[in-house]
Amino acid sequence: MTPDDLVLTRRGLRFRGRYYPCTIGNGGISGRKREGDGATPRGVHRIVGCLYRPDRMARPVPWAVPIRPGDLWSDDAALPDYNLMVRAPYDGSHERLRRADRLYDLVLLTDWNWPYPVAGRGSAIFLHRWRRPGYPTEGCVALRPDHLLEITQRLSFGSRLIVR
Repeated sequence: MTPDDLVLTRRGLRFRGRYYPCTIGNGGISGRKREGDGATPRGVHRIVGCLYRPDRMARPVPWAVPIRPGDLWSDDAALPDYNLMVRAPYDGSHERLRRADRLYDLVLLTDWNWPYPVAGRGSAIFLHRWRRPGYPTEGCVALRPDHLLEITQRLSFGSRLIVR
């Protein structure tokens, strides 16, 4: 482990010597992640990207990509673009990235089941804003908005999310 790793612990998400309260998937932590199980996958996951809503916030880091109207994330294991960002119109099962709520105003992407996804192993694991303290996710790791921004701005190339 390095100081640039984000380590999920019972006390919260540890990053650079500080603990940040967070929530995880409603299915707990699993070593056998499957699509739709609500679990946060155990393992070491590289941070591979950042998405943000340019209509709601300034670009948080130079490498962040804006979320545009029509940006979606495919969670349709039967299609070749499973676990990839896609554009509307899209016939397969998907999640809208440009949401009415603020959950995805800032998103860190991990390399869970990416870039060569295995069908049914589970789509994207993001770090994103929480709904409220203690409210579980569908498998992602969620943080207070100001903590998510602080972490994003302090990440370095090679940072990883470690879930034990």
